[in-house]
Amino acid sequence: MKSRHKRIAIILVGIALLAIATTLLLQSFQSNLVFFFSPTEVSQGKAPKQGNFRIGGMVEAGSVKRQGTEVAFKITDTAKTMSVVYTGILPDLFKEGKGVVVQGKQGENGVFIADQVLAKHDENYMPPEAADALEKGKLYNQSFENKAAKGDMK
Repeated sequence: MKSRHKRIAIILVGIALLAIATTLLLQSFQSNLVFFFSPTEVSQGKAPKQGNFRIGGMVEAGSVKRQGTEVAFKITDTAKTMSVVYTGILPDLFKEGKGVVVQGKQGENGVFIADQVLAKHDENYMPPEAADALEKGKLYNQSFENKAAKGDMK
């Protein structure tokens, strides 16, 4: 084999190894990517049917029910409400009427099965995703009320 052929073979093997490494890196990145949705977006079908994602909003007052280590509660963005089930220890700052972001997947019956619960850590802090979801929910409610006032509802 001539030295020219050896250099070409080395370059081709290097390109093949780089392509394999890039593919593995992108697959790893894709599997760890988690998107955020509001309860309204989930009800509109914008959230993935399979795979993990996050939802956020306020914990609805009076909705927290504990049974052993399993906790069921509802998250609202003021427009839509979504039921959540979580098994485990909740953060100390988890309370009704406070902002929360949960990560998990949607169950077959529409209940969100959380594997991680993130509560706000400061009295004035709200997770940016939860604040956006609440703001969108308020805008949704306002447009709904405006349509109802105009009689545009069908």
